Amino acid sequence: MELEYLGMERFNAADYFLDRNIREGREDKIAVVCEDRKLTYGELTKQANRFGNALMSSGVRMENRVALLMLDMELYPAAFLGAIKTGAVPICLNTLMRPKDYLYFLNDSRARVLVVDESLYFNIEEVKSELMFLEKIVVVNTQGEKPGTVSYEQFVQGQPDTLDPAPTGPDDACFWLYSSGSTGKPKGTVHLQHDMLFSVETYGKQVLKIREDDVCFSAAKMFFAYGLGNSLYFPFSAGATTVLMPDRPTPQTVFDTIARYKPTLYFGVPTLYGAMLAQDEGSMDGVRLCTSAGEALPAHLFKRWKERFNVDILDGIGSTEVSHIYISNRVEDIRPGSTGQLVPGYEARVVDDQLNDLPKGEIGTVLIKGDSTAAYYWNKHEKTKEAMLGDWFNTDDKFFVDEDGFFYYVGRSNDMLKVGGIWVSPIEVEACLIGHPAVLECAVVPGRDDENLVKPSAYIVLNKGFEESPELEKEIKSYVKKELAHYKFPRWINFVEDLPKTATGKVKRFELKGKEDDRTRLAS
Repeated sequence: MELEYLGMERFNAADYFLDRNIREGREDKIAVVCEDRKLTYGELTKQANRFGNALMSSGVRMENRVALLMLDMELYPAAFLGAIKTGAVPICLNTLMRPKDYLYFLNDSRARVLVVDESLYFNIEEVKSELMFLEKIVVVNTQGEKPGTVSYEQFVQGQPDTLDPAPTGPDDACFWLYSSGSTGKPKGTVHLQHDMLFSVETYGKQVLKIREDDVCFSAAKMFFAYGLGNSLYFPFSAGATTVLMPDRPTPQTVFDTIARYKPTLYFGVPTLYGAMLAQDEGSMDGVRLCTSAGEALPAHLFKRWKERFNVDILDGIGSTEVSHIYISNRVEDIRPGSTGQLVPGYEARVVDDQLNDLPKGEIGTVLIKGDSTAAYYWNKHEKTKEAMLGDWFNTDDKFFVDEDGFFYYVGRSNDMLKVGGIWVSPIEVEACLIGHPAVLECAVVPGRDDENLVKPSAYIVLNKGFEESPELEKEIKSYVKKELAHYKFPRWINFVEDLPKTATGKVKRFELKGKEDDRTRLAS
């Protein structure tokens, strides 16, 4: 695989994703659509240049951090790429967090500038006095003045719309994403200038096969790795168009957006695919391909989607640390229930707890090697050493690989259940449960019986037309017993209105485990 940045002394990602499109004649091509607004590549480049010049006029220099707490709107790619063009380092912040989280992000990163949507500003206002390094707050979509801030329009007013890219190299810092804090504080994941391009050359070109005439729409937001690739650097790599939606992605808002803009590529997560299937109305007309990440896509859900819409979903897995997806199904070779095969350009090892390679068919932890992997965790030396093992990144995900090289996800290391001395994958039990017509969503976590032994416990959201009852509980248990080995069936069925989820659509298993701990204490 030829990588154009190898051996280059100078490489700036913003030049590649913006200016290159101008050089190749796409100045008047629509780059971004958001609600009733459209920006061409020429207009977007000028917006990015004005923002970059405004940063430099404010004293921001190369390697200074610029935090983005923004909704998915047309100014997001302008701010993200405008910062990169100056050599500054944008940080994409999760819009669903709380004030104390933003206090941590901003003080940990030492960001000098924050760009924040007015609808999210209250989170910052609450902790403003405790921010140690922030020098300027730029408010987007503001309806009035806020003390100690400047509006986006004022910030960029009078700035030139031309800007030469900073003399960065392929291995300079480019952008940060904060990883989830499921095991301690979130970690600032430092990505380099070449990381996005490597993801483009691998997953973008060889799995998505993205084209200039594609229109991309991602329900997953740009503040995390999956959405950033889907909405920003994959479409811009091909001179394609991206559709941005600032609203929360519900089945209705997603179907409405697809009907209005006719995207050809749609990017979702398993939970949302399930919720969309539960809707009686909705069309995927014009979509040539769907992708899924965030959690394993159950085979039953894939088959129902294909039967109803006649569009494939490519399930895959990626991570914040590796930029995007590194294992995926392909259009020409899809195996429902499997995460797929290695994306060309990446290598993988399945290892035991001592990092010894395991034979095919055995469950182990996946290590990934690929040039889109982050350089390190900011200010987290020990965490960096634990996860980044030379060329290899320890994903902490458990898989087994079949003889054909297809990977099957069985859960995170700390999600696995040992029942009667035998490992049980919560993913396998969940995939079985969702095959029952009453089950819309589910999650399986370890529970403990009267003898303090671990057994599966299931939390279930019911489909429309079904009501919880002892009879239904018994029926679901019997269904799993018929489909799986007897010891894998859930001993407890907990019917709930919804499942706790992260911003990326992943089930917060730790919250459900906490409920199980409470149940065990009450029973003892």
